[in-house]
Order: sequence, then structure tokens, then C-alpha cells
Amino acid sequence: MSSAEPQVAATGVPTTAAAEPQVTEPQALPSVATKHIVVLGASYAGLQATHHILRHTISSLPNKASYHVTLVDPSTTWFNRIAAPRAIVSEAALPLDKVLFPIAEAFKAYPKEQFTFVQGTANALDTTTRAVTISKADGTTESISYYALVIAVGAASPSPLLGVQGSHEHSVTAIKAFREAYPNAKSIVIAGGGPAGVETAGELGQALNGSAGLFAKRPKVIKTKITLVTADKKLLPVLRPALAAKAEKLLNRVGVDVVYNTRVESTLPEFAGRIDSAGSLDSVLSATKFTLSDGTVLDADIYIPATGLSVNTKWLPRDLLDDRGRVANDKHLRVAKAGARVYAVGDVGAHGRGGAFELMQTLPVALVNIDRDLKHDATRESGNETAPKGKDNEFDNKLQESQLVPIGSKGVGAVFGWKLPSFMVWLIKGRDYMVSRSPGTVNGDAQKKPIKWTG
Repeated sequence: MSSAEPQVAATGVPTTAAAEPQVTEPQALPSVATKHIVVLGASYAGLQATHHILRHTISSLPNKASYHVTLVDPSTTWFNRIAAPRAIVSEAALPLDKVLFPIAEAFKAYPKEQFTFVQGTANALDTTTRAVTISKADGTTESISYYALVIAVGAASPSPLLGVQGSHEHSVTAIKAFREAYPNAKSIVIAGGGPAGVETAGELGQALNGSAGLFAKRPKVIKTKITLVTADKKLLPVLRPALAAKAEKLLNRVGVDVVYNTRVESTLPEFAGRIDSAGSLDSVLSATKFTLSDGTVLDADIYIPATGLSVNTKWLPRDLLDDRGRVANDKHLRVAKAGARVYAVGDVGAHGRGGAFELMQTLPVALVNIDRDLKHDATRESGNETAPKGKDNEFDNKLQESQLVPIGSKGVGAVFGWKLPSFMVWLIKGRDYMVSRSPGTVNGDAQKKPIKWTG
């Protein structure tokens, strides 16, 4: 975290930083380590890249002891963001220990001489000196030189209920407070017609209003008025109109109304639903007055902004970003303008539109090319800067319709253009929001086998 960001007290409630951090010299690596691989972000992509590099890439290189991997993240704990819409409902619906996992614990099997975890936030990158500046949780700032760099800082949700912002403690505090407050709310407004907004509305509607009878369109009794506001003309932009229309019907069945072609222009208080500029969580659950783009004024006991993810790239040089603010990587997932052996993986990259299905296609591309680049550099003759022999792995950016969206006990979705029935969406994702896969994501079981490329 930078000096302008809140520090976290023992209670988990952010407080304002007291002093300007001191800058230290570049990190002192183990004496045998001459090639430092830095992974920025313990996102899904960052975790998988780190495990694969440690387990497979380094083990296949000559002079293995000369490599050291450092993973940097603002939080000590990984939060399964996909499961947040259900986790906010109650401990019974989804216990927090099913969505929160200590990061350092997941890497304890690797030698200390080979791996370091740093709690901190990247705030500057110098591609000339090949160094990244980290604002650490203890208030100091450190410059870390890198031989290879993986940018996997991901994207942030505007609400701490739906994703980690800085330390995971912010989200834990907000979720526990929300669980206590929302059953007494008379009105809830959710902004955003993407998966996070639709799933959150569906989970809360089911919990508060129940579901309509067999032939009914709405529950007989509406305990809490829930309104989902979207600036688009339909829900779920990735999915076809017929599935979007079905999503609205399923939301109606749990007492959720949808307002289209309308955006939230302003809120009172200003930081409603979010952590405010002073680092306080007070606004997350505050009663809110909204002004919508059509001039309508709404009041709600609780407001949840789910209007999309913002990529964490403001600290990067502008020439490394595209016009959306994403890292300008190529179809090989390399960031050519940043120099040799620099990669961007996950939602932070400009290679596609983001999302879980795309990540499953792009992550192997990055891992294969990282492996190829490091092996080539380890064996090439001095002064020979030619590319590795053979063909790079490439991401074929064909935007096929792929998204699964649970809505209460049902859902809508498609995989690679094939529409799935509602019960399949529930079976694959809605049953437990895939938390059964979380341990393998964090501890590296998903990377037990090396990614092979025969191109």
C-alpha cells in the first residue's frame, strides 16, 4: 500500500497512515540468486504462474539455484471473488473459511532460498533499470530488480463486499457487517448488469424474498424491495439476448426488479457502498440517496456498486497501456514495450475482454512462453538476443459466448457458444460457487503437471 492508502488496525478497520514511508535499497536476494523472477499480484493468474514457475520452469533450467521467485500482493490472504455473491449472505450459506486462504501457507513447500512472499503494492515500474517499486505493509518502500516480471495485479470491484481492496481484512469486516444488516433492509439497490450484479441480486432475492411458486412470476410476499440498475439495454452483455431475458425472469421470480438504460450518476453520501477516501468502511452500509441518469431519485437502505472491475494499472508507465488502461500485451502475453521477459496475465492484460473462461485459455499461453523464454536465455550464447527456436504459443482471441451466471437456485449460461440448461449452470457453478476448487487454486494442485507445448 502506498502512503496515501489506509493502513489496517488490529480490528481490521482501516486508519489513515501516520508517516511518510522510507525508501530502502533494492531487495537483497539470497547470495546464490542472480536471476530474480517477480510476480506482481496473487490473483488466480498470479498464483498459478508462480506455482508453475517454481515447480516446472525452474526445475528444468540449468543452475536452478541461481533463480529466485518473489510474489507481491497487498493482502496476506487470497479471496475467492467468484464466490462473493453467496458469501455475503451468511456463514451458513458459505463460510468465510471456504473463500479465504493464507497465501504464504500455500508456498511453504518451496525452499526459502527459492521463494519470498512480500505483502505490498506495486507503485512504480522502471523498464530501463528493470526495477519495480513496492510500497510495503510495514510503511517502507522497496525497489526490487527483476530478471523476469509477471504482471498479474488483476482488477478491483468498487465494493469491498465483492472483492479485496488492499488487505482482505477490509472485505472480511464489510461482509460480517453486511450479514448483520441486510436482513433488516426494506430496500436494496444494486448497480451493474454483469455477472457480479446479477448473481448478487439473485442471492439476496432468494434469501430475503424466497422464490415464486411453480406458475407464478414473482414471490407472493416481497419482504425487501431489490432493484438492479444497469446502463445497458440488456443484462449480461457477454450472453445472447434470449439468455439475458431469461436472467431477468429468474430475477423477477426472487423479487428483483431491473431498470435498463440507466446509470447511477451520483450518490449521497458520495462514497456509498465503497471504502471512502479516508479509508473508512462507514459508507459501505449507509442509507443512500441516488440520482439516476434519467433524473429519477431513489432511496435505499443499502447500496451495492457492482458496475464492473477497474484494472490496477495506474502505477504503470502510460506507454505500456492501451486506451482502456490495460497492459498492452500481445497474443503471446508478452509486454514487448517493457523489454525482455515481461508478461501480463489475467484481467489486467489487453489481450481480451477478461473473465474466468478466457483466463483458462490464456494462462497456458503465458506459462508456455515464460518457460520457453527462460530456457532460451539460460542456454543461448553470450550476446545472442535471438528469440527461442520454434513457434510461440498464441492466444486466439475468438470471443465465443462463455459465461455461467447462477440466479438463486437456477441460472443461465453458455460454454463456447453452447447454451446450457438452468440445472447445469447450478450443477457446475451455482451449487457451491466452485469453492471446492479453491484449495487447489491456492496451493498449486492445479499446476501439478507442467503445461506442454509442441508447437
